Amino acid sequence: MAMNWTEAQINQVVTSVLNQLGHAGDAPKAKTYNATSYEGRAFVGVYSDMKDAIAAAEAGYKAIRSMSVAEREKLITRIREKTREEAAIMAYLGVAETKMGRVDHKTAKHILVADKTPGTEDITSYAKTGDFGLTLVEMAPFGVVGAITPSTNPSETVICNSMGMIAAGNGVVFNPHPGAIATSNYAVDLVNRACYEAGGPKVLVASVEKPTLETADVMYKHPSIRLLVCTGGPGGVKSVLSSGKKAIGAGAGNPPVIVDDTADIEKAGKDIIDGCTFDNNLPCIAEKEVFAFANIADRLMASMKQNGAYQITSEQAEALAKVVLVEKINPKTGIAQKTISRDAVGRDAKVLLAKIGVTVGDDVRCIICETDFNHPFVQEELMMPILPIVRVRDIDEAIDLACKAEGGRRHTAHMHSKNVDHLSRFARAVETTIFVKNAPSYAGIGFGGEGHTTFTIAGPTGEGITSAKSFTRLRRCVMVDNFRII
Repeated sequence: MAMNWTEAQINQVVTSVLNQLGHAGDAPKAKTYNATSYEGRAFVGVYSDMKDAIAAAEAGYKAIRSMSVAEREKLITRIREKTREEAAIMAYLGVAETKMGRVDHKTAKHILVADKTPGTEDITSYAKTGDFGLTLVEMAPFGVVGAITPSTNPSETVICNSMGMIAAGNGVVFNPHPGAIATSNYAVDLVNRACYEAGGPKVLVASVEKPTLETADVMYKHPSIRLLVCTGGPGGVKSVLSSGKKAIGAGAGNPPVIVDDTADIEKAGKDIIDGCTFDNNLPCIAEKEVFAFANIADRLMASMKQNGAYQITSEQAEALAKVVLVEKINPKTGIAQKTISRDAVGRDAKVLLAKIGVTVGDDVRCIICETDFNHPFVQEELMMPILPIVRVRDIDEAIDLACKAEGGRRHTAHMHSKNVDHLSRFARAVETTIFVKNAPSYAGIGFGGEGHTTFTIAGPTGEGITSAKSFTRLRRCVMVDNFRII
């Protein structure tokens, strides 16, 4: 299956997603695939043993060390081209394998990664001269990077990380999420095919056929792995931070939205629904709960309903909560606790509503409901197109509750307001890596906004919106009493 996108088609897809989010039909049936091949073609760089995968990535790193920066950029350019060409394939695979998200949105995300992930231009050097000579500081590769990737944005994360890590001069080995092995390994294969076609080694990034906690542990402890990068939940981030190695952790978020009475309410309603429903709310940056001034809340919800939202009653919200949040026993404490149902994450709004006996059409892309602050829809990061709305008296209450809901994760927050005072106060109080004002959440990763793209947003370890330079270490070269010409 081949898909060669013209520039006009790419622009059409992106424009369509930005303007009409959520109106595509169901995904076509997936082609035959598994974790090691696609339609009879074996994946390049996928191994049965993690140690073999690491050895292959290390050999790739040694090969890329001898390449110039210009040659590395040729590899990145070819990865961009292949990602655009095969964006639809990876979108189909992602939805078919994980049962999450939407094909049109995932296609657009891959094109976004291809177009706005920084390459070698992100790797810069600087010099300092003075009475005692010259000091040069350069960004150097770590060597082999070990990366954990999620099921929510599997191939997007693999490709985005690969581009940045290769631009920095590293080899890479992935331990993908078990729920998205085939999609992730397809992306690994794509990166290797692209690099080889552009003059690189046959294998520069590697993965395993059956990623498990055990293969991850091998990766954490292997002496050839010099940097660990985790894009996922708190458990994975904790593991890499406990490894004793340099680690970058991109954890979960629960992004709140504040809407005050100075905002363009009609635009805010559309923007929030567009952001919340992007790929069925799978991105961690997406709007998860709304705190609306009481005097504009009805207008805001009316705008949301005009843009694809369906409002449910409090009774229906309770019934839906029992479906999307299931009770499990914590094995360590023996205490029952609510957790998100895997069968609900990333599903279409109409599928979730059908679970409580409500039938709607394809035009409905988000479920909204009024709740109080303590409702589980507010407290839990659902990653599904369900949006609770809490009425607040004023900016003080809005900021207080929004910061509590965000939970100190320092990931992402949003606000719709024309009051600079309110915007500044919330930004200072919430301290998130990304703060989006008067736009859909995806503007925070360069989709319809300025700035580069990433799907590894490292709040816990402070790197923020990661890029190639995040995967480097600084090296200093000093020449005393020479090479200063003034």
